[in-house]
Amino acid sequence: MKKTAPKTQSITVSDVARAAKVSKATAARVLGGYGVVSDMIRADVLAAAKILDYRPNELARSMTTGRSGIIGVVVGDIENPFFSLAVRGISDAARAAGFNVILANSGERIEDEKTAVRILIGKRVDGLIVTPSESRDISHLRDIHRSGRPLALLDRGLPDLGVDTVTIDDRGSAMRATRILADAGHRNIAYVTAVEGHEYRDLAQIYTSSVRERIDGFLTVCRDAGIERPERYVRLGATSPVEAGRVADKLLSGPDRPTAILASDSVIALEIFRVIRQRGLRVSEDISLITFHNADWTSVTTPPITVIDQPVYALGKSVADLLIRRLKGETRSPERLILPTTIIERGSVGPPSNRGW
Repeated sequence: MKKTAPKTQSITVSDVARAAKVSKATAARVLGGYGVVSDMIRADVLAAAKILDYRPNELARSMTTGRSGIIGVVVGDIENPFFSLAVRGISDAARAAGFNVILANSGERIEDEKTAVRILIGKRVDGLIVTPSESRDISHLRDIHRSGRPLALLDRGLPDLGVDTVTIDDRGSAMRATRILADAGHRNIAYVTAVEGHEYRDLAQIYTSSVRERIDGFLTVCRDAGIERPERYVRLGATSPVEAGRVADKLLSGPDRPTAILASDSVIALEIFRVIRQRGLRVSEDISLITFHNADWTSVTTPPITVIDQPVYALGKSVADLLIRRLKGETRSPERLILPTTIIERGSVGPPSNRGW
């Protein structure tokens, strides 16, 4: 008869306590990161835990301390380099403070966002960082806030929800970029965004705060420059690379095609760049192009692309820092941080082309 190998017995808090010659309660305080002990005892317990290769039972620890040591994060599109870099900032800040991160992707769909939040709460996360997919339906976020579980918002604010929020200056950034294009002489300027929708009518149909503020900034500068009906060049629905290519192809195939385009992110801008090339047009000579987010590819194209450089890593780190301060017991009024951006001017903006336009 085949013998089964004996199971390796896991190391317990009691084992660590015996090795460090302290009580189980003291060892639990050190290993759980709560309570007060002397630096010498903490060092002895941690040294014993390392020698014994102690692995904490996270479920047991959370039941004992009421804390899981985990932060839940819900973002709109993890494949977008913007969110990937923001999550790195969150993760680095969390790790430095002794927290782990569980990441969920909403795909910019409100029902998926609600499901992700529900699952993360079921995993007993200590706090949540969420990028709201829209501002109409935020009942699930209100429930979190009312429960007392710390909640912070990344990249998109909700004025009616009193929680810590970190965004960039979306409206001001769009205004500065649009002004560059208008000052170059462009009067047919398009704005392309990933928000779902078909024909743009007005700001009331936009439920994502960052998108609404950017469109508002874009339209404000266009009108100040005397451009008539600038809203006719606002394009929605670039929700994936395929859809962004479709939107760009349709935009550039019409008789009244724009001479300049402002893209809401680098994923959209890359597809616009491809379509421009496929149509035998030239960036800057035929079509000027500016995009939000200084993605790696924007500096190596010919010509390199003018970008709105957002402090994305700092955005993630800042929102995590605010949440961690709450988790450590800090009580204060909600903070709303707006991080500044810079525009890196490269070679993708020129005067309007006169080649049969």
